[in-house]
Amino acid sequence: MNRIQELETLITKHKALYYQGRPEIEDHEYDSLEDELKNLDPENPVLSIVGSFKINNKIKHDSKMLSLNKTYKPEELVTWANGNDVLSTFKIDGVSCSLIYKSGKLFQAKTRGDGSHGEDITEKVKWMPSVPKKIYLEENIEIRGELFTYEEDFYKLTEEMLIIGLERPTSQRNIVAGLIGRKENLELNRYITFKAFEFISKRQLEFEEDKYKLLEENGFKIPNYDIHKSGKNFEEIISSAKEFMSNGNFQIDGIVFCLNRLSLHEELGATAHHPRYKIAFKFAGESKITTLKKIIWSVSRNGVLTPVGDVEAVELSGAKITRVTLHNYGLVNQHKLKSGDQIEIIRSGEVIPKFLSVKKSSTEEYKIPEKCPSCNEKIDIVDIRLICNNPRCPGKILESILYFVQKMGIDDLSSKRLNEFIKNGLINEISDLYKIKSEDLLKLDKVQEKLATKLVNAINKSRNVDLITFMTSLGISGGGRNKIEKIFHSGVKSLDKFKNLNSENLQNIESFAQKSSEEFIQSFKSKLPLIESLEKVGFQFKEVKLKETKLTGKKICITGTLSEKRSSIEDKIRNVGGIIVSSVTKNTDYLLCNDENSSSSKMKKAKALNTQIISEKKLESLIS
Repeated sequence: MNRIQELETLITKHKALYYQGRPEIEDHEYDSLEDELKNLDPENPVLSIVGSFKINNKIKHDSKMLSLNKTYKPEELVTWANGNDVLSTFKIDGVSCSLIYKSGKLFQAKTRGDGSHGEDITEKVKWMPSVPKKIYLEENIEIRGELFTYEEDFYKLTEEMLIIGLERPTSQRNIVAGLIGRKENLELNRYITFKAFEFISKRQLEFEEDKYKLLEENGFKIPNYDIHKSGKNFEEIISSAKEFMSNGNFQIDGIVFCLNRLSLHEELGATAHHPRYKIAFKFAGESKITTLKKIIWSVSRNGVLTPVGDVEAVELSGAKITRVTLHNYGLVNQHKLKSGDQIEIIRSGEVIPKFLSVKKSSTEEYKIPEKCPSCNEKIDIVDIRLICNNPRCPGKILESILYFVQKMGIDDLSSKRLNEFIKNGLINEISDLYKIKSEDLLKLDKVQEKLATKLVNAINKSRNVDLITFMTSLGISGGGRNKIEKIFHSGVKSLDKFKNLNSENLQNIESFAQKSSEEFIQSFKSKLPLIESLEKVGFQFKEVKLKETKLTGKKICITGTLSEKRSSIEDKIRNVGGIIVSSVTKNTDYLLCNDENSSSSKMKKAKALNTQIISEKKLESLIS
């Protein structure tokens, strides 16, 4: 009983400090306290407390703003999903916010507070450019989302706060809580961004993803989302989150998974603490204090200088750690990191260890590189990054070729070997790989005829690769394998069709929002010279011929109960060139529904727009 009472006191204290923007312990330490109490006393009322306690300008929420249940195990996600389609987004590490709109105008903004009542922050939110002041929907609606800062904005905010005599902020999350709690300097709130993830109204929608589309149509920034069919294939999004935690431009602390079908939300309901149809996947972590020996700078394939901390060895999560990511120049400059600093670092699960804070600053001189560590050319400071603009920089060339080689699966070519190729003038760009001959390699140190033949054969063999792997290897922004596969299966099955893609086409494909579509197209266009050079050295991709039917090129939306798995129906449509869309618009050709009397929102909209409604039987006849 003594330990239970002790845990109640600790959890209550640290929860309050967290929501005040003054945390004394890390998230993973707090989570371990909750987990311990849950094991000792599963029904303890402290576990159901949501949000902070002291609220000024108290306003009641129409429906509670609940917390999320969490898991650290991928297999528990599969059990929770129970075979249902799931939508996932990165879990932004910020401050929850609710926006109320009446007659299309922003009426009120409030914090989560204690879950039942929040604090009025309307005047502060008006400073935030990412919060639409007007939307086209005129019914009374509530939009929920997260307030946070991008790295670039946090850097600029810090500079402005120091200029006007305020204290240096300690972290991106804490400064958001601090700013919305201040009574003065409201103009600093313009550095805060709002991303929406919840749409609450009387409007009848069928899927969680429909909310995201409506939010984006009304001018809200939304997190990128993915759809996981039948509650499977979570590995890729978990891997992406790990990478984003190390390299992303804002802070996340996990992934939120939500059942896509909204009828299941009503069916499953919620506890007093969390909804049963949503769950957060988090990475268990451990932090320790060590000494920063030196900062090592390297150049990426995009010319960005990336700092890595060489630290005194410590053990974290069962691994010996001697290197830690310092993210970018902005973080190094923000904390004036230098040799001898005592720093706190964290490793969450298998994620690359990263810097948390400076515990004791050393007397060594703070300095940053003035020249690129690879080519020795002058570098530029661009916001929070150091950039090498030399197009012939060996480091940039090496990293871009290495990325291509790894994605293409040319396993025999290591970074060390590629660096040797570059230094000896054998390659200057990716296409040069396919011009190498065995006799060229025999001139290199320690390369015998057997190894030379093996390397050349491995390189030449990679010319015969499928289009999905090839497109993934180009390093297109937002062009991970999962996204490329979705484009391919939408009917874009040749290089020419990829070249003819535009942003509007992409937005008809699952998981592509407006911003991500535009970024993909812009990045793809920048890769066209590379594609052309690879075609010249023998890469060829034959178009996969689709059977021409009355569905070829038609946009089909699906609603209601089907006779077989939804994914099977979708595959049938895609295999004859049909395009699956998630909502009914004026551009939709067919709504597939077996119930003519369905009261779903899609059926109502289809009838209003005179969209042709077909059954599965009719679908089969169109396919044949």
